Amino acid sequence: MDGSQSSTESPMAPKKISLLSSPMRAVIRLRRKVQFLKKNRLHLNLPREHSPELVQTRLLQRQISLSQTNLYNPSMSLFNQATFANSQYFTFDTSVDQSALNKYKRKKSRRKSRVVLYPESSKKYLPAEQKSKAKRCLLLLIGIICFQILNAIENLDDNLQKYDLDGLEKTMHREVFGQKVAVDRIMELLNEYLATHIHNKPLVISFNGPPGVGKSHVGWLLAKHFRSVMDNDFVLQYFVMHHCPNKEATPACQLDLSEKISEMVTRAEIEEKIPLFILDEVELMSPVLLDTLSRFFQPNQTNEFLNAIYILISNIGGSEITTFVLQNVSTDLLHQQRKREELLYIIQPILIHLHPLWKSADIIPFGLLEKSHVINCFLEEMMREGLYPDQSHIENLASQLSYYTTGGREYAITGCKQVGAKVNVL
Repeated sequence: MDGSQSSTESPMAPKKISLLSSPMRAVIRLRRKVQFLKKNRLHLNLPREHSPELVQTRLLQRQISLSQTNLYNPSMSLFNQATFANSQYFTFDTSVDQSALNKYKRKKSRRKSRVVLYPESSKKYLPAEQKSKAKRCLLLLIGIICFQILNAIENLDDNLQKYDLDGLEKTMHREVFGQKVAVDRIMELLNEYLATHIHNKPLVISFNGPPGVGKSHVGWLLAKHFRSVMDNDFVLQYFVMHHCPNKEATPACQLDLSEKISEMVTRAEIEEKIPLFILDEVELMSPVLLDTLSRFFQPNQTNEFLNAIYILISNIGGSEITTFVLQNVSTDLLHQQRKREELLYIIQPILIHLHPLWKSADIIPFGLLEKSHVINCFLEEMMREGLYPDQSHIENLASQLSYYTTGGREYAITGCKQVGAKVNVL
């Protein structure tokens, strides 16, 4: 009986040992392998999703689940023990190790390839920088633009030198008395307009003021100067009382003036010059003649009619200027610019009401002349006539004229208009 019992227990003993020891042996073997792999992979950069801790955790979870299965199903223990060590359970781990190792080798070989070895017999030179052709083109373009700018500036200077405006300014400051603000404004407009030959409208300047203050004298100086720097054919002085004395002849005057302007402008455009038209006594022009003149002032014309200078001389607004000057005698010379703006505010509506052509004109008011300015007119006229300029005699002649007296100053009523007649009597 005991023999049978021992015979029945002896085959069961090793089976029980295998059920209890095989999972433990697998866990111990797995743990040793994980520790071995962990030591070998300390220098490798594994991806975050395949870190050693994650791999170890998954393996332990799988082993525990298998051990629990074996406890409930002993018949599968031998099968699991035989097949657990198969490499198919660790294929995912082996591929990650292999890819990381290959990546590490590639990085190492790449670092080694960066080392440049030079022969001992040669010198070490840095690699030559390749020059960009685009940079050369950019420098060439900048040079061309700078050259064009300099050429344009030289052309502006050539135009101003061609008309000798510096000489004109000196002459006007020397021979025109008491009208410094007006002369400066005239020269400013001429310098701006004559600096180039391309314009979008003609230059129209209107001289307005009482008689004898130098308006016609400035027009005469302009005509004289431009005749000297250009041909006489490009300067026209038109006096209404001389060229169109009768109102009945207005249609003929209208046709004559249009033909003269058109012919002169066309000829000047061929020679690249700017003609000058000086129209005096404009206050005597008929409305029909003003209409004819205004058509040449419009901007919507052909190019040749845009390159022209028109000077309109008249006594329109003279009484308003006289009243303004006498009421502002105490105004300092530093406020001359403000006085001119106030005069424009007074005169411009009067001129535009007379005819719309003054909308396109730059109005320059001429103020009253003081007694000292009249004395200078006498001195200049006597020297022109070849007479000895005696100062006491000049002052005696100047005292024979009529003056406005206000604020301790004397303003000539007729300006220098009677100076020529007084000198001729001598």
